Amino acid sequence: MNMIDKQKIAVIGSGSWATAIAKMLLFNTGAINWYIRNQETIEFMEEFHHNPKYLSSVNFDVKRICFYNDLSKIIRDSEILIFAIPSAFLKPTLSAVETDLADKLVVSAIKGIIPDDNITIAEYFNRYYSVPFDRIGIITGPCHAEEVALERLSYLTIAAKTENQARLLASCLDSHFIRTVISNDIYGTEYAAILKNIFSIAAGLCHGLGYGDNFQAVLISNAIQEIKRFLDHTYPSKRSINSSAYLGDLLVTAYSQFSRNRAFGVMIGKGYSVRTAKLEMNMIAEGYYATRCIKEINKKYNVNIPIVDAVYNILYEGIAPSIEIKLLTDKLA
Repeated sequence: MNMIDKQKIAVIGSGSWATAIAKMLLFNTGAINWYIRNQETIEFMEEFHHNPKYLSSVNFDVKRICFYNDLSKIIRDSEILIFAIPSAFLKPTLSAVETDLADKLVVSAIKGIIPDDNITIAEYFNRYYSVPFDRIGIITGPCHAEEVALERLSYLTIAAKTENQARLLASCLDSHFIRTVISNDIYGTEYAAILKNIFSIAAGLCHGLGYGDNFQAVLISNAIQEIKRFLDHTYPSKRSINSSAYLGDLLVTAYSQFSRNRAFGVMIGKGYSVRTAKLEMNMIAEGYYATRCIKEINKKYNVNIPIVDAVYNILYEGIAPSIEIKLLTDKLA
């Protein structure tokens, strides 16, 4: 039995990304624990060996999966906890947990921010559950769950404070179709993943309004500059903003047909109200919540992020997309 098999790894969540992570883990581990809130979903998977709602083409060897619908119990029974649920649901999901998390290796695969608190997932676990930052890991892209399901070659960035922990997590996910890169930039990779969702909404808005590829190229080149300015102002570090965890994740989210944030923006650009677009989405567009949070955070730093400001004005101030994007075009270069 190797080092990975000795670790009791838990996946928390049942959406597309959680399902993709479970698939990746089972290439390298003998068994996993998997928390799924809905008991009917568990029973379906035990009988039919696939998730009924997400990535249903992925078949699982359910003999190697221990399913839970008791979050406190799976936390007690596991050493590594990989959270893959929408950021807006994290607080209510954890509200009934009575088990201590401080001695666990807590890994966030959540590409979002805690609404109202305006803090990242790592900051949330540190502040409210006393998990030390050196026991927190981040899984980020560029990577879409749908392409993991198809076993198309994809890359993940694994961020942790210590190289050993980053390499341990990477070894859990590596396979013939998954390559991993390690990083110690927990702050930067998390905030880049949060910001790229906002810029993906902007890309969708512009597409829905009829702007073409020429303008999209300008929009995204300005977006990566906004990410760099925000990170440099809030947490300076020796990071390469052009690497896959930053620029790569932005590109795939802004351009991919699988991007839910882009799809959300397209609907609004085409005339849907924000409320209607949210109802039409069968998955959470993390960028919707991130836009307000980043706007609030930026009151402290006053970083020049005009694309974020434009998306905020459209989503929360009710400004017509056609007017706001036209104003934005004069601020880009």
